[in-house]
Amino acid sequence: MRAIILVHWLLTIWGSMELWLPSSYSWSNFTVFALGVWAVAQRDSVDAILMFLTGLFLTILTDIIHFGLFYPRDQRLLTDPMRFSNGMAIFSLLLKPLSCFFAYQMYRERGGEYVFSLGAFNVGQDRSSYQPIDTPDPPRPYPDVAAKTMPPRPY
Repeated sequence: MRAIILVHWLLTIWGSMELWLPSSYSWSNFTVFALGVWAVAQRDSVDAILMFLTGLFLTILTDIIHFGLFYPRDQRLLTDPMRFSNGMAIFSLLLKPLSCFFAYQMYRERGGEYVFSLGAFNVGQDRSSYQPIDTPDPPRPYPDVAAKTMPPRPY
C-alpha cells in the first residue's frame, strides 16, 4: 500500500511540473494521496480503503478527460520538460488500474465486500442463509418421542 501511494505521489509531482494540465489534476490526485495516507494510518478501516479505491477509480476517469482536453496539439511546442511531465502523468494513469486491483485486494482482506443491486439483479454474495451469532435461533419444537413407534427388531 505504501509503495502504491509513494509511486503515485511521485508520478503526480512529476506530471504537475509543467503547467499543461489544470490545477484540478493536481488537486484530485493529491486528494487521493491523502485518502491513501488515511488508509495506511488506519489499517482496520474498511471505509478508508474503500474511499481510496473509489478515489483511484474516479481519478482514472478525470485523468482521461484532462489528457483529452489539455494535451498539447502542436508537437513543436513540446519542450523536453513538458515531454517528461506528459510521460509521467500518462504513466501514472496506466498504473492506476493495477493500483485499483491491489487496493481492492486490501479492501477484501479488511473485510469489505462488494454488493451491487439493481432491482432484481444482484452482484455479490448471497446473504439469504446468513444467521447472526448474537441472536439465538428460535426455539424448535422437540419431536414427540412417545408417539414414535420403534422399528421392528431384526431376527
